[in-house]
Amino acid sequence: MANLKDIRNIVLLGHGSSGKTSLAEAILHTTGTTNRLGSIDEKNTVGDFDDEEKERGNSIHSALMHVNYEGKKINIIDTPGYPDFVSPALVSIPAVETAVIVISAAAGIEMNTRKLFQAATNANKAKIIVINKMDSDNADLTELIGQIQETFGSQCRCTNLPTTDKSAVINCLETQEGESPVMSPADAYTELLESVIEADDELMEAYLGGEEVSPEKVPQVFVKAMLAGTIVPIVFTNARKEIGIKELLSLITNCTPSPADAPPAKLIKGEETIEIKSDANGPFAGLVFRVGFDSRSNMKYASIRIFSGKLDTGTQLLVNDAKKPIRPGHPLQMQGAEVKEIETGECGDIATLAKIDELHIGDLVHNGKFSGKFEMVPVPKPMFALALEPAARGDENKISAALEKLTDEDACFKVSRDSQTKELVINGLGDLHLRVMLSKLENRYKVHVNTKPPKIPYRETITGKGEGHYRHKKQSGGAGQFGEVYLRIEPLERDSDPSLEYSWDIFGGSIPGQFEPAILKGINDVMDNGYVAGFPMQDVKVSVYDGKYHPVDSKEVAFRAAGKGAFIDALSKARPSLLEPIVSIEITIPAENMGDITGDMASRRGRVSGQDMLPGGMMVIKAQVPLSEVSNYNSQLKSVTGGQGSYSMELSHYEPTPPNIQQQVIDQYKKEKEAEHE
Repeated sequence: MANLKDIRNIVLLGHGSSGKTSLAEAILHTTGTTNRLGSIDEKNTVGDFDDEEKERGNSIHSALMHVNYEGKKINIIDTPGYPDFVSPALVSIPAVETAVIVISAAAGIEMNTRKLFQAATNANKAKIIVINKMDSDNADLTELIGQIQETFGSQCRCTNLPTTDKSAVINCLETQEGESPVMSPADAYTELLESVIEADDELMEAYLGGEEVSPEKVPQVFVKAMLAGTIVPIVFTNARKEIGIKELLSLITNCTPSPADAPPAKLIKGEETIEIKSDANGPFAGLVFRVGFDSRSNMKYASIRIFSGKLDTGTQLLVNDAKKPIRPGHPLQMQGAEVKEIETGECGDIATLAKIDELHIGDLVHNGKFSGKFEMVPVPKPMFALALEPAARGDENKISAALEKLTDEDACFKVSRDSQTKELVINGLGDLHLRVMLSKLENRYKVHVNTKPPKIPYRETITGKGEGHYRHKKQSGGAGQFGEVYLRIEPLERDSDPSLEYSWDIFGGSIPGQFEPAILKGINDVMDNGYVAGFPMQDVKVSVYDGKYHPVDSKEVAFRAAGKGAFIDALSKARPSLLEPIVSIEITIPAENMGDITGDMASRRGRVSGQDMLPGGMMVIKAQVPLSEVSNYNSQLKSVTGGQGSYSMELSHYEPTPPNIQQQVIDQYKKEKEAEHE
């Protein structure tokens, strides 16, 4: 049984190809956990075990590993680095105390590095920066340190330094002797010391008063400083040659927080915040942060960070607010693809459960003593879309079952069926993301689909006021139908919530209150299906103020028809219009392509809002642009930048559609309607 103080939980974060998986392999081999050093090129790493990952040579999912070092158990979550696969990295952050940000010495600070560092900071995690591939020919390590401090803050300080020939590192916490091309170990130690003691008022006062701080005291306050964010240690490694690995492990075991040191995990319940104290003997509570399916057996595995109590076969397991308990079965421990049964999942540790369909990423699992939701790190909204059609008849159910498993694995992969277009639409973070998902559909689940661009999700609204009236009267022998409705409409503010503001302003009983729900149903029929071009409506205020009824012939069906008819009549007078989705887009490109890309954005009705220079001759352009103009942007960007450009986008808001484009959409809608009736 591991003591809370003897557990360390870390997540490896960083841009693609920075060497996170190689670093994990070096840690496994250095600690004797594996008897050979795995290599991505040889497709034999513990972390990248999925066939898709081996084929592509980069991580797609997160992978769990663990090692023992100097009496401490270190749980490692290796995560993907490319922007299209950022979801597993973001959802892993709440499961750890320390984020290890890996930067390639050759490539420098890349797009995803910034985003993931910021996400870890926002989640109040301790952070270590690892400069990997330190022997790269074109790496200027001194310049890179300067860029790191400029980008992430002066609290980023070197804890070790490469030797002159880069064949080893100097541990500045233990010695100030030796030479380094970056700076002198003595200067590094002084900078380090000044950042660490900021977290301890007593030591700070003594230091400022001219007293010497004994080296023994520094490790004692290091954990406190990491939690306070006054120090972000920078370490150097060469994962493939296993240089700097022991020094990194020593820093993790001696200077990073254990679950006992870290602030309690928090649950949000309405306005209330509930703390989960790290108590091995307390009630069980944990967070599901990873879901995966075995590529051969399709067995579901859900990994849980345990914040309180313990998990064993006898634990009564409840998920979120569910009242019915689940039998957890044997807890498991994962080492990449290998799964091993364990007696108990301990407090502070990570355990995995198999074959429980009810578990999803972000779930609170507990024994009935907790309620609320974990505050997860926000994930980008998937805006890159494709519409799917089965390649073979009768495959609809197989496709649905496979897609459900894929959405379970990835919080940024969404599936929906558009109620207007009747299309099955998948959404991801980019072209690569969806291509990988389609490849999984084909290879793992043996399902073949055809794809096409989906229709743009326009919305409809009104720009003026209008009054509407409709009398529904039907007499066909026997009981008749009668209902008459008068209503007024006017526009609400853009993107109002709810999208329909409705009021019942009938006085004197001209329509009995029992028919109000039917009238509202009629109005909602039009809100859902649109008036101009078949898209849902938003930002409309409706007041029903008069009408007539018949004591015998008035029925719900009559007033539903009258409500719908009166609403359509009012819409025809209230200048209805189309709204188009506007997305915020961030485009990372070589600096020499800036003019091409800003010009291209302007031609797509985009508005550039800012640009940032990045190290390595790259830059980020931020813009807002109509979704319809960038639905096939991937191929254009690759063409302009020679494959070096990437972008991410998320929905920002809706804006009125220009008249010429509105007319095109309406004409297309009319054509489709006519085709349906032929």
